[in-house]
Amino acid sequence: MNISEQEQDIVIVGGGISGLATALALRRKGIKSMVLERSETLRAAVVGIIMQPNGWRALDQLGVAAKLRQTCTEIPSGVFISVAEGKCRESELPLGKGELRCLKRMELMKALAEELPVESVYLGCRAVSILLDPLTSNPLLQLHDGTLIKAKIVIGCDGVNSIISKFVGVNSPKLFSRCATRGFTYYEGGHSFGDKFRFYSSNDVTLGQLPVTDKLVYWFLTRVLTSQDLSDAKKDPAYITKASLEAIKGFPEEIVELVKNTEPNTLYLTELRYRAPWDLVRTKFRKGTVVVAGDAMHAMCPFISQGGGASLEDAVVLARCLSEKLKQAAEGGGKRLVEEALDEYLRERRMRVFWLSLQTYFIGLAQDNTSKVKKALGIAGLILVFGDQTSHTDYDCGHL
Repeated sequence: MNISEQEQDIVIVGGGISGLATALALRRKGIKSMVLERSETLRAAVVGIIMQPNGWRALDQLGVAAKLRQTCTEIPSGVFISVAEGKCRESELPLGKGELRCLKRMELMKALAEELPVESVYLGCRAVSILLDPLTSNPLLQLHDGTLIKAKIVIGCDGVNSIISKFVGVNSPKLFSRCATRGFTYYEGGHSFGDKFRFYSSNDVTLGQLPVTDKLVYWFLTRVLTSQDLSDAKKDPAYITKASLEAIKGFPEEIVELVKNTEPNTLYLTELRYRAPWDLVRTKFRKGTVVVAGDAMHAMCPFISQGGGASLEDAVVLARCLSEKLKQAAEGGGKRLVEEALDEYLRERRMRVFWLSLQTYFIGLAQDNTSKVKKALGIAGLILVFGDQTSHTDYDCGHL
């Protein structure tokens, strides 16, 4: 690895969606950055990502939306299907006002990475610690091989178990009582599901199914978390398939076949972790010129499919705030202006991600059949606070 010993202006820790999007947003504003990714290749879980209107607005600002639209089908409407005793009752599933599509996560990663200079992304670079230089108060990043990187600004985009978020004082994410399974099913002759988002619900199980193309369907399932789901079994496609089929007994036959025929290498089972909504209000998220974005800031359960979209919004807002202050910093007062820019970014993002997290939290409680009190609290919260449960898609992160 050849990393210059000179001080870097901006170092982004994490080369996932959040890190790449932040680097690209900065590049669009003429600001260079260095991305450190722990893996030897840019990788993403083989899953889909539901991109709603607010996410497409951010992708338009990043300049990659047109390319991504060519990879997936637009989804104009949705159907909610209640399953009970083998019978299905359908009703309308409200979607946001605007564009909704399901992307392959890796397609999104590629689209972002292709717009960045190759030399700006360093692979196989795992940050193991961070501290502030006692003389300059600038961040010092230590990598797994002993390399020490001096930076003026560090942006932590290193996910749920972020070392940067720990450094700035963010509480560890909490384990939720449910898990999620995801997969892709390919239909050689084309599928018959059309262009609708179908969402099935039965007791403790929910399953969503969306077309990616006319031959590819993405599905996700949430159910109660078990001890086996936290063991190595969660990496075994046979176990994932068996557990999923057990969960959807009584579902329509075409959904059972959808799960049965899923390509094993696309099956992905994970526990759900989240940052409590109240932590998002009281946590500072900045220490000196170190800040966090994406899941490192606001990990949330996937019940409203906003984790990816919110991370893209972070990137646009952060780059805009930094750009405005860095222009002034050229005339002096650099560090103070950078800190002001980061505070401005956090002010703009804090309540947005709080409301997203609160809504997912209430939905999680409403799905919790282990406690009548929790379930009632979740339902009441959704009714009283979130009358329009699709309004989160109306958000506009603004121009870069």
